[in-house]
Amino acid sequence: MPMVEAEPRVYEIRIHGCPTSQEALALQDPIERLLCPDPDHAPPCEVPWSFTLAGQDDGASTALVLGVYTSSGRAARVADRVRALVGETRSVAVSEGDAGEWEELVEQYWFERGLGQRS
Repeated sequence: MPMVEAEPRVYEIRIHGCPTSQEALALQDPIERLLCPDPDHAPPCEVPWSFTLAGQDDGASTALVLGVYTSSGRAARVADRVRALVGETRSVAVSEGDAGEWEELVEQYWFERGLGQRS
């Protein structure tokens, strides 16, 4: 019997340990290529994704936040790939995100799959 993936939801993959926002933003291109090696592919993306920045509690560093809309298992696999890419000098953590803060990911998922908007 094939394994059924759980209903997709928003997950945040936080890449910690960037001393500046410029350094955090510099990680976007390599992570984009990891997630989407062929930017000209036909939709849908395997995993809809987007980026934002978040300040850290210490006030001295910035985290790059990769939002993904997928199952928990796939989010964990994406985080593992990101962890391997950024190396041991930065920590990578996965948590559930707020769908309201990542509305474009949810819309992209449903639109690209021809399912219309989700209510």
